[in-house]
Amino acid sequence: MVSRVRVWLNRTYAENVFFMDQLRRNPSDRAVEIHATHGDADSPVLAAADTAELEPEGLSPAGYVEYALAQCGRRGIDVFVPRMHQSAIVAHRAEFEAVGTALLAPPPEAVAVFQDKVIAYEAVQAVGVPVPPWWRVRDADELVAAVEELEEAGHKACFKPASGAGGVGFRVITRSPFSLMHLSGFPTPYVQLDLVVDALRRTDEPVDWLVMPRLEQPEVSVDCLTGPDNRVRLAIGRSKSGRRRGFTLQEQWLEPARLIAEGFGLHYLSNIQFRMFGDTPVLMDVNTRPAGGLHQLSLCGVNVPWLAVQLALGEDPGEVVPPFLGQDYTVVSGPRQLRPVSIPQQRAAEETEPLLPAVPSPAPVDAFESGTAQVLPL
Repeated sequence: MVSRVRVWLNRTYAENVFFMDQLRRNPSDRAVEIHATHGDADSPVLAAADTAELEPEGLSPAGYVEYALAQCGRRGIDVFVPRMHQSAIVAHRAEFEAVGTALLAPPPEAVAVFQDKVIAYEAVQAVGVPVPPWWRVRDADELVAAVEELEEAGHKACFKPASGAGGVGFRVITRSPFSLMHLSGFPTPYVQLDLVVDALRRTDEPVDWLVMPRLEQPEVSVDCLTGPDNRVRLAIGRSKSGRRRGFTLQEQWLEPARLIAEGFGLHYLSNIQFRMFGDTPVLMDVNTRPAGGLHQLSLCGVNVPWLAVQLALGEDPGEVVPPFLGQDYTVVSGPRQLRPVSIPQQRAAEETEPLLPAVPSPAPVDAFESGTAQVLPL
């Protein structure tokens, strides 16, 4: 009899409820039990898990590693998919292996390269992957100089934190004065240069931003599955242009993604994002974790979360080619049930009883999380 697989997702995005769904619906018909932890008691990820706990707040990276090792030993975790404190966790891979847990994450050297976008851009440029022009700025004068140089070349300037995930902190610079026009309609990423400069001159807090031209669509995110032998098993691009999304196997996107994934050892799941700079696809960002939209590849007939878990368990699926590319689609929000009551505070480490039942209780009508994304064909 084949034993069940126990998978843990620590503090992660709400969209990963779909990651969890795919693990349970795996084509191997293998029993999967999912443990989840989060800092938000009303996270839909906790509601979707078989067992769940609130994560303790205020832990240092080293303290979090100790907490994670205890979780893996106490819960019998076979595969751990770390997002929170990933860099600290992967530095202790041997200790997790000693308690019987495989880490579904790259080695520490690979994670370190892509924590800082400047280091990342310099590294990938050295292996032949095009990147946009960029400036690292830490004060108002450096910001103004970078913006002026970009504008003189005919580009619109934008900035984002040199380290960070997703679109957090991304802004587009405009010189149009603040007016009532900016208070009508929905908020936008545009911010007035004079307001940013004034804020920088008045603060004592350090900033570390990357300034670059605003890149054009399409945006293509290449999801890669790479083995510990540095060989890519699967690479599929997800394209985005406005609301329309689709899939691509064009080598102008996949070739540089493979070069990065294999060259830097981005083992298991990574997401490598490109946009257009003129007529050239250039690197925008590299995520050393599963993308929130990874589940969308199910429209191409592949269950990538399960393939990754197999690979982490040493069950190499070999090279995987999608049987087809799904039709274009869009992403919409939909309801997801929460638990009837908030999850209690974490219990003492010596207690072994799960804090959630194997089948979460039905939620009342008004207890829904509406921010999770579903995919619909166009």
